This record gives sequence, structure tokens and C-alpha cells, in this order.
Amino acid sequence: MRRFALGMMTSAALMAGLASQVQASSKDYSKSTKTDLVTKIMGNKSYQVYSSLKLEEVTKKVKTKTKEKKKYTVKKKVAVKKKSKKGKTKYKTVKQVKYKWVTKTAYKNVKKKWKFGKKLTVSADFRYAHVQSKSYKVKDGKRYYYIYVNGRPVGYVNEKAFALSKANVVSQVSLVNNPSDSVGFNAEDAINYVTDQHGSLVDNDSVEISCKSAELNISDTGYVSSRKAGTAVLTFKYGKAKATSKLTVRGDAKEGISSADVTPVKTDLPEIETWSANDGARLSSSSTITSKDAVSSSHKYWATKTMSGNAKGADIETIFYHPAVLSAPGSSNLEAKVSSAVQGIDFYDNDLVTSNLDLGQADNWEARGHMVYYNMRKVKKYNWQLIPSKMLSFNTWLSYIKNIKVSPYMKLGHGQSVGSTKKYVYVLANWNRSKNWSNSQELIRVKKSTMEIDKIWTFKVWNGSAKYPRIFLNADVIDDNTLLALFHNASKHRYEYWKISRSGDSFKAKEVGATGSDLISNSAEVQGFVWNSAYDVYYIAFNDYLFKIGAGLDGKTDAGKLLNYYKFDTGRREFEGLSSYGPELYLNLNHPTETLKVNHITK
Repeated sequence: MRRFALGMMTSAALMAGLASQVQASSKDYSKSTKTDLVTKIMGNKSYQVYSSLKLEEVTKKVKTKTKEKKKYTVKKKVAVKKKSKKGKTKYKTVKQVKYKWVTKTAYKNVKKKWKFGKKLTVSADFRYAHVQSKSYKVKDGKRYYYIYVNGRPVGYVNEKAFALSKANVVSQVSLVNNPSDSVGFNAEDAINYVTDQHGSLVDNDSVEISCKSAELNISDTGYVSSRKAGTAVLTFKYGKAKATSKLTVRGDAKEGISSADVTPVKTDLPEIETWSANDGARLSSSSTITSKDAVSSSHKYWATKTMSGNAKGADIETIFYHPAVLSAPGSSNLEAKVSSAVQGIDFYDNDLVTSNLDLGQADNWEARGHMVYYNMRKVKKYNWQLIPSKMLSFNTWLSYIKNIKVSPYMKLGHGQSVGSTKKYVYVLANWNRSKNWSNSQELIRVKKSTMEIDKIWTFKVWNGSAKYPRIFLNADVIDDNTLLALFHNASKHRYEYWKISRSGDSFKAKEVGATGSDLISNSAEVQGFVWNSAYDVYYIAFNDYLFKIGAGLDGKTDAGKLLNYYKFDTGRREFEGLSSYGPELYLNLNHPTETLKVNHITK
């Protein structure tokens, strides 16, 4: 059982636990107590971060009195019993042992004292960073954890800096009424984070989730069905941490039903093939960059083939190398590891957001990972690779950290349907192995200010009925109410372009164009999709091909018409995500992860 399991403890286990507590109470905390490497969630209060924390013997000058035994002669008249003939008493001099108090000054170790190292910064600077720890020391009954920040070892901070026994969940979830959804909504998707009493991230499977509703219920595996309308209050609990979320299944079962009736524009493409993803992975998956061999030069690739025959119709050039990782060495579980394997990117002005999944995770049904925000105004092309190392000075490193935000561990799906606006990031978290099922599609909204999820919707798009669904593996966000999505209709050998509009919590879908071609003839997967608003064109990326197609959304181009294509020889490094802002076009390559700008592309 994933949830609602009640723990049972035998008397033997209880005694063992008490014994361990006795041992812990007598433990010498001058040394670090080691733990598993865990993710720490920073709280709202700010505490000093120190470079070190040591328990030292203090030498103090102390005056002590000691008694010293000393012999000396005292001229003292001591009466003799016999008197002289003259009747006088006789006296004699005797020796007498005297004791004298002598004050001596001595140096003595009288006590032990905690000593903090250099004040580095305050914990508030790491509020949106990825913080981890695997050891702590106890000072005056308080734990001080040694923390790693975005992969770099930093120093000690009071555990009160963490969010202790806190649950942070999405306040509202709105689901489309979908009688054909065979799965439902995974309640875990609404969790931003839940922490234990020490501020450590709790695995979502350990959180108890209950559902209070007259119409809806939650399964033993934590899914809420969206087959009928209703409302529910989901309660998330772990220890003293508790939070609630309001879930609604909307009432209109016909929402999202549309028609795919656009006549596709034919192309005169020759048969174009690209290398398989397996070949690309074999050549590049082991070449993940480390801080010791950081790249110090840009890549520039010219197009080697275009539809117009102009072999230099476009080029791509590096503008930014991503950090090798943003987690500490030994981060084995996926919640703790912030991989550099970027699947999707999006620019809005100078804001760059990326979806980071560990290698191979993008193909999983419940694919989860982290999103990373970069303020590109502060980016230097090469240095940011060094963030997880100590090769940067602390002050330089800190200036970079203040311009990065790492999201909690969250559902991302394939990770290539990423878009952003001024305030929000959006992810269409679909499974790229779903085989175009009729289940609902999950749209997640993330606040840029915190990089935490603040709203979740699901919607569906059917061509007439559930028999002809449209599942979108690639989409672009136009504004806070509009998506443009790409659907490959493999059976009819065409690509369809859909506009999905939101009004309140309801969605409408309309096909706005179609191209009568598979573009790539050997069934290669799309690696990126974006709409360029300046020229009203779509760009579709495959492993090493980039296709330019008219969008026809504002009358500048013909919807669905193939305008050009470009082939780049990148050494079989896959394109992983496209983005456009204004007239500019960007793409991403992995191994090492870098973002490149597309130049000289024919308008």
C-alpha cells in the first residue's frame, strides 16, 4: 500500500529504539553525525551560514592556591623542666616545621567551547536553491547542518533555517470532465514539497493523502477519477506537516471536442532521414561535463543542407553552457539529483527556464524532474559550468546563485512542452509513450517568483469523439491563456497545428493548420516546437534537422506551408528543445548542455 498504512511496532523494536535514544543522548557531538544525503527545503526565516563549526578546548589563565610544606628553624624559647641552681628556667632553640600557602599562576584547560568559522552569508540567499545535507553537529541542543548548495559544499547553518514539518501543495486543481480517462489525476502531482521535523524532503509516497467529497474518491494508489463532475478537498499529511488542496472536476463532458478539418498543405520534400536516437545516445551519453574539464570555447555550426540549396542559410552558436549538475555528489535518488540533461527550454525577455530530467526519465509515464530558472542578464557563457565546484571564489559563486532558482521535484512529462510569460512557466506534462490515448492532458503552471506550482489544469482534445484523440507531446505557450500545440497524425502522414485557449478553467481547441508530410521519413521523434511571433512561423526540430513552416496566425504566412529546412552536423548531439522570443530563435544541445542562438535564418 502506498498510503494509509499504519505502522506497527513490536516491544522488541520499541526497546531497541529506546536503547538507540540512550546511545544518542550520550554521544559526543563534537564530531559530525552522518546521515543519508537528503534534500533540505529552506524556510522563510534567515540564519547565518558559517564556513565551519568546531568544538575546541579553551586554554585559560587561572590562579590556584597550593599548600607547600617547608622546614625552617624558629628561635623560640622553649622552657626546660629543670631549673638552674640559681632558680632560673632554662630555654632552648627548637626546629619547627611550618606550612606556608603559596599562590601560583598556572595554565590549565578548563572547558570546551563551540567556535564558528567565517560568516559566509545568510540562509535567505539560498531560499530558491537546491540545498542538501548529509551531516550535522549538535550545539547547545540545536542541530547545525553542513549544507551543499546547487552542488557546492558551503558550510553550517541552524536547522531552524529550514522549513520544519511543512507541507506545500497546489491550492487548486481543475480537471476536465473526461468519461474516457482510464487513469485519472495523480494526487501526488499537487505536491510541491513535504518536510519532516528537521526540514528534510519527504518522499511523496510517504505522504498520506485523503479525499473528502460527496462525488469523488481517491484510489488506493492515489488517483482521483475525472469521469464525473464533482468537488473534493485533498488533505496531505506527514507527521505534523499538513496541507489541503481543492480539486474540481468540471461539469461539461463535451469540453475539448473539436474537428480536425483543415486541408493539409502538400510539400515537395525528398525523402529525408536522420540518425536514430539510439545512435546519438551511444555516442554522447557518457560525455556529461564535469567541473574539471569545463568547456572554454563556443560551438558554431553552419547548416550543411537547406531546401533552397543555400548551404549557409543559417548557423547556430553557443550563448550559454549550463552547470554540469546542480546537486551534490552521491545524489542517487531522483528527488535529490538535479541533472544537466535538459529536455526543454524557453526564453521570456532575459529569463531562461529549462526542464531537467535525469537521463532516460523522460520516457517514463510519471516522468518527474526539476525546472531551473536563469537570469540571463547575469550569465557568463562559461563560468556557470563551475557552480557545483569550488573553482569559483565564494563571492562570485554567490552572485551566480542569486540568479538561479531550482523548482521542487515535480511532474514534467516528456519535458519538451515548456513555455513562459512574465510571471509564469507552463509545462504540458504528457507521456511521450502514450500512443495517443484518450486520457486527459495535464497543464502545470509554475510561479517564476518561487518556481513552485500554483495551479494545475487538465484538458482534452478530441476530433469528434474519444476514438480520435489528440495528445500533444510538443507545445508552445503564447500567453497566459493560449497554447499552440503540435500533433503528428502518423496514420495520415501529416502534422497538425492546434490553438488551445483557456477561459477561466475551461479550454477550447481549434485546428489552425496542417502540413501534408511526415517531414522525416524514418519516424524520428520531434525534439522541439515553437512559434516565432515576429515572422509568424513554426519551427520543428528533429535530431539534426530544423524545419520552418508558415503559421498563418496573423496573415504573414500561409498556414502549414513548408518554407525551408536546415540540417546541422552537430556530431550526433540531439536538439533538445526550441524557444523563441521576439525575432530570436534558440535551441538546446546536450553533452555538454548548452543553449545556442540561431543566426542568419532566411526570413
